[in-house]
Amino acid sequence: MLKLLIFDLDGTLADTSQDITDALNYALEPFGPRTYSVEETKAMVGSGISNLLHSLVAQPARNGDDVSAMEKDVVSRFLDFYSRHLLDKTTAYPGVKETLPRLPEYRKAVLSNKRAQYSREILEGLGIARYFDVIWGSDSVREKKPSPVPVLDLLARFSADREEAAVVGDSNYDVEASKAAGVRVVAVTYGFRSREVLKDADCLIDRFDDLLNVLTELNQKR
Repeated sequence: MLKLLIFDLDGTLADTSQDITDALNYALEPFGPRTYSVEETKAMVGSGISNLLHSLVAQPARNGDDVSAMEKDVVSRFLDFYSRHLLDKTTAYPGVKETLPRLPEYRKAVLSNKRAQYSREILEGLGIARYFDVIWGSDSVREKKPSPVPVLDLLARFSADREEAAVVGDSNYDVEASKAAGVRVVAVTYGFRSREVLKDADCLIDRFDDLLNVLTELNQKR
């Protein structure tokens, strides 16, 4: 029987894409690259904002530009802007607020590659932080997804075996981390990644409230 559910945040519990896109474009504006659309941002995020900004800053660097100094400035601009606009346009996905209270029998954790402070502020702002026993971000863990390490650390934190846990996420990072940890993964198709990217998940759901039926099925299999 399952006892622990591990949820991703961006693209799974909340649509944070517009606020991330706004912060991304603000951060990059002085350095000349083009602006990015929400759909482009969705395709790029997942491994952590520092990794994303590093890849974008390195691209336009030319003729001996100091990429490290530029990157530091871009990261600073992003964090300053994003910290003040976390919830401007961010919303919980349909069914999230209604479904979480219906899962009292499970311990629940959030495992995000977003910084823990931002993750908590978003969840609190959306009124759903109280449903989670633990909220971990990129600065809470020894290694970030797609490493299996944070998933395994959560298993240890809750004294749960691999067969007693499931990850719920929207990206290839969630699928890869779960598979490497030997934990089942439920992938949501309404988030930031395509169904094709999620094909190796144990289950796919098109709505968050479909999770209730899927958990029943998973519990019956073992």
